Amino acid sequence: MAQSRLAIDVGGTFTDVFVFNEETGDVFVTKTSSTPSNPEQGILNGVEKAGLDGKNIKIFSHGTTVGTNALIERKLPKTALITTKGFRDVIEIRRGTKEDIWDTYKDTARPYIQRRDRFEVGERIDYEGNIIQAIDEEEVRILAKKLKRRGTQSIAVCFLNAYVNGENELKVKKILKEELPDVYVCISSEVLPEIFEHERMSTTIINAVLGPIMSKYISKLSNEMQKKGYEEEILVLHSGGGVMTSSTVPRYAARLASSGIAAGAIASKHIAKLCGFDNAIGLDMGGTSTDISLMYKGDIRITKEWSIEYGYPIGFPSIEILTIGAGGGSLAWKDEGGSLRNGPQSAGAAPGPACYGRGGTEPTNSDANLVLGRLGVDLLDGTMQLNKEAAREAVKKIASAFNQTIEEAASAIIEVANANMSDAVRLISVRRGYDPRDFALVAFGGAGPLHGAYLAKDLNIPKVIIPTHPGVAAAMGCLLVDVRHDISKTYVKKLEEVTAEELTKQFGALRKEAATLLEEEGITESTSSLTNYIDLRYKGQWRSLAVLVADEITSLDIILEAFHQEHEREFAFSDKEQAVEIFGLRVTAIGTVPKPDFPQYVPEGSLEDAFKETRSVFFEGKYFETNVYYRDKIPVYTQFAGPAIIDQLDTTTVIPPGFTAEVDAYRNIIITVN
Repeated sequence: MAQSRLAIDVGGTFTDVFVFNEETGDVFVTKTSSTPSNPEQGILNGVEKAGLDGKNIKIFSHGTTVGTNALIERKLPKTALITTKGFRDVIEIRRGTKEDIWDTYKDTARPYIQRRDRFEVGERIDYEGNIIQAIDEEEVRILAKKLKRRGTQSIAVCFLNAYVNGENELKVKKILKEELPDVYVCISSEVLPEIFEHERMSTTIINAVLGPIMSKYISKLSNEMQKKGYEEEILVLHSGGGVMTSSTVPRYAARLASSGIAAGAIASKHIAKLCGFDNAIGLDMGGTSTDISLMYKGDIRITKEWSIEYGYPIGFPSIEILTIGAGGGSLAWKDEGGSLRNGPQSAGAAPGPACYGRGGTEPTNSDANLVLGRLGVDLLDGTMQLNKEAAREAVKKIASAFNQTIEEAASAIIEVANANMSDAVRLISVRRGYDPRDFALVAFGGAGPLHGAYLAKDLNIPKVIIPTHPGVAAAMGCLLVDVRHDISKTYVKKLEEVTAEELTKQFGALRKEAATLLEEEGITESTSSLTNYIDLRYKGQWRSLAVLVADEITSLDIILEAFHQEHEREFAFSDKEQAVEIFGLRVTAIGTVPKPDFPQYVPEGSLEDAFKETRSVFFEGKYFETNVYYRDKIPVYTQFAGPAIIDQLDTTTVIPPGFTAEVDAYRNIIITVN
């Protein structure tokens, strides 16, 4: 009988496995090597390592980097774009901006579809949705034959004003499916029916290039899991912080472009709430990068301005995550101005930090932590040995460059890394109008618990939460999400020109579409919920803010006041005399998936039972004799003071002098910054 919930997070280097047994409440975690050339194999290896039979798996949910890697590496199917005559270069022109406006020599990445594969057809729809020029069926059929000769595998269709009337796109799709039944076809009016041709075209193109890849991947994975006896739907995490079933993946493939990254933010939210915090900042620090997210009043920040490569936006709602090049493998170096820098360059998995003994010679954060004694020489329960002498030789390069002792150089390396992450946290908090002092910091990933306490001190964050299994927290996040779809439409009118009845009618149509999607996913009405949002802006503004709207709208004044308040918080000003304009409507559909009920523990044993060793650790300019403890042997409700080091399979936690810590009933460590 099915009894286990399986969550897997597929990363570039490792595949993290998290198994929760519903009957016993036991948790099993492990890691296997990822297999980029055959991504489903890493998952199957993880299932095998966990000792699971498909018949014993109740729910299987996972996040994957398949889509992300495909876009970055440009390993894409041959894809064509069909657009309105005169507009095939929209994707090349973009918005005319650059990621770094001061770097003259840095070019934006080339489009995912080259100009020779972008085709135009005669059609025209005006801004009100009236068809000025209908599709010429013969023209489309001739083009379809040309695409067939070229071996086209996928087609994106994006016409100029299709967001307001998709009839011409639907006609082209019907013809293409008749002429090219085996080719993947997606149209912008179904993928993202919103204004702004570049954003809509970019999203449709990305959906088209990822459609065949994700369809093939999920099909192979489903077949292999069926061979193991798993008969249920495979759930896949998407950028918005929800999951899709395997049957929906091909339709909205672009939503999986940041699948794996979102899992950590979901885990951070759950862990913070478990510990009693409604405001939390997530710090997911791995070997190469750090992902930072923010939860305010129980909700994670969502954005529609994101991309995998600059210049090619994806218009689906996504958890707002700030990623910087700071990880355990980030390199320390001296710049031309004589300053110490840290990252974004990384030693990667190969050769890795110098202490790994795989040929790396440059100093990294891991080498610095090892030199300072914060990392032990035994990792992964003794299965991995670190070379401290090699780490000292690497850090010595920085020491010589700045005329410092090795310990001073190692401390400086860590301080610069912490400063980089603190600046990133400020960007996602202070810059958005949030005070870090009102938040808890959830530090996880392989390196997050090493640095979390110092970041909290720098930012005046009062509490740091270290999850029970920090290194696989992102995998756990895959078990904590619901089926989610976001249905939107562009609707541009002054708020004063519409009525509550008209808005209720518009939302009714969107809610009906959203409910149909949930029904197709097998979600019943009793386990689903629909939430309305209206995008508003001051007349003349470019950007809008989303405001929550009731199912039955009775007063526009309530909506208007909520917008003014949100604008005041986000931008530190509001203008109640200024006209407010509606920009768009959105309905978020949630299908509730049962969540694991993690057990609470009772105190057993004492802190002395968890004692591992004492070692000299460098803190605040001098060495301290510091106790090292086994994480899994520390009893719940235990309180102790730093300095202390806590070892476990997937990470090391540092509690500096002057900090105190306690273990809660769920075995989370909560550090207090004194």
